[in-house]
Amino acid sequence: MDAPFSQDTRARHLAAMAADPVDLLVVGGGITGAGIARDAAMRGLRTALVDKEDFGSGTSGRSSRLIHGGLRYLEQGDWRLVMEASRERRTLLSIAPHLVWPRSFLFPIHAGGRLPLWKLAAGLWVYDLLALFRNVRPHRALSKRALRRAEPSLRSHDLKGGARYFDAQCDDARLTLANIRSAHEHGAMVANYAAAERLAVADGTVRGAHLVDQLSRQTFTVRALVVVNATGPWSDQVRGSDGLPPLLRRTKGAHVAVPRSRLGNHEAIALISPIDGRVMFILPWGNLSYIGTTDTDTTEEPDTVRATAEDVIYLLRSANAYYPEARLQPSDVVSTWAGLRPLLRADDSASPSALPREHRIVDSASGLISIVGGKLTTYRVMAAQVVDRVARRLQQLDGRRLPGRAPTDQEPLPGGAVHDLAVLARDIEREGFTSEVAEHLVRCYGSEAPAVARLGRSDVTLRRPIVPGHPALRAELVHAIQREMAVTLVDLLVRRTHVFYETPGHAVAEAPELVELAARELNWDAARKAVELTAYLKEVERSIAFLSELAAPG
Repeated sequence: MDAPFSQDTRARHLAAMAADPVDLLVVGGGITGAGIARDAAMRGLRTALVDKEDFGSGTSGRSSRLIHGGLRYLEQGDWRLVMEASRERRTLLSIAPHLVWPRSFLFPIHAGGRLPLWKLAAGLWVYDLLALFRNVRPHRALSKRALRRAEPSLRSHDLKGGARYFDAQCDDARLTLANIRSAHEHGAMVANYAAAERLAVADGTVRGAHLVDQLSRQTFTVRALVVVNATGPWSDQVRGSDGLPPLLRRTKGAHVAVPRSRLGNHEAIALISPIDGRVMFILPWGNLSYIGTTDTDTTEEPDTVRATAEDVIYLLRSANAYYPEARLQPSDVVSTWAGLRPLLRADDSASPSALPREHRIVDSASGLISIVGGKLTTYRVMAAQVVDRVARRLQQLDGRRLPGRAPTDQEPLPGGAVHDLAVLARDIEREGFTSEVAEHLVRCYGSEAPAVARLGRSDVTLRRPIVPGHPALRAELVHAIQREMAVTLVDLLVRRTHVFYETPGHAVAEAPELVELAARELNWDAARKAVELTAYLKEVERSIAFLSELAAPG
């Protein structure tokens, strides 16, 4: 088992990065910043990373949870992006098999729809070709009868046929965390809840950042030879403090989760919304299915973005069009989430769905390097390109050698050193855990699952479920505090475990007892416990605020 990664680690890292200059300061702990820190640390650079909230608390923890080639990008002619994403999908399936797993998709075609059957067939042949025919499996055309056998609840009226193709699904928040932990294991100093209030500038050159510890309210300065702005939808705000014009056109992606039994879908479904012709998905997630995503221009801020009543109605209507017997209503929604895509500003007249998913690395005159745009699937490629830029800058500054490329495509992420998840799950099951709990632990923690199970065996109270009827154990909360730098109740229930999203009551009834468990590990006093409970309840309120909108008159 690796060394602890806790609030004590966080305190040591903050002290260390404040005491001595670093080669690279990464601002932003989403998937892109996490990938940059990992890559840089593996190349031997003295690296620090900070985020004003928790790792993956922004867009990287509120995505569609897909690692995919981007089938719909074929319509835009972006073959290079599809090929790159397909290659990255293979890599992530290899280095993090517990967090990224194959997923079969059915794509039904109905008469009168925007996409004819022949065009889907041609697109999927190209899709497999761009993956060099090394996809999980090749696609297969399906007749109407075959589709009905696979998905009996699917609308049969006007169904022409379709296809089954393969992509991958992921746990986005835990994938981000795994990259952060790997960066730490390679020597990077990282800290969540450390806000870069403003850049530190000397003689017109960015040379670090002035930070505020959001937990202690202490302030300090991190001196750095190079600063990278990897803050996603907050990028323009960071660049604005450097006097630079905006680069982004932010669009919102919202999702809703409903009981899977209400839809009855067996596989993931790719569909074309009859409302606006967008490609979207219905995706299995345990006992739930989540529906997403929207793609709309928004003026909402990243800190407050949420799924509105309009978003929810759009997603439910789109799903009901394909599963008419489901008759989904807002009352069926278990949870919602929404994030902002940091898309590059291009043609302002283009629809949000037509905007490029490309990324851009931008050097400002002050020396700030910003990475903007991009997508979750290609984060590792983006990170490598940024670190290449950083390495060249460091060579110019002090004449050091350029380091070789980091083997980020070869070294497993934490928990990824496992060849057969099913065998590992059976081993845990033999230790007295149910098959559901064993499979859950292996899916979340991979090769580290036995360590979590040992916590449960050592203390009968930790063997209890976080929420009755859900497989997550209270041992996972202790593990998250000791090994995953969870420092708030929201960290524990939203991102380290997902009971916030996956249980109808959002663990509200259990929250007071869970606060006490966390307080024992994190030494919270009564005032801090009250703060944590209030903050968590506000997060729950934001997730279900659409119900109040629907109930409001007018």
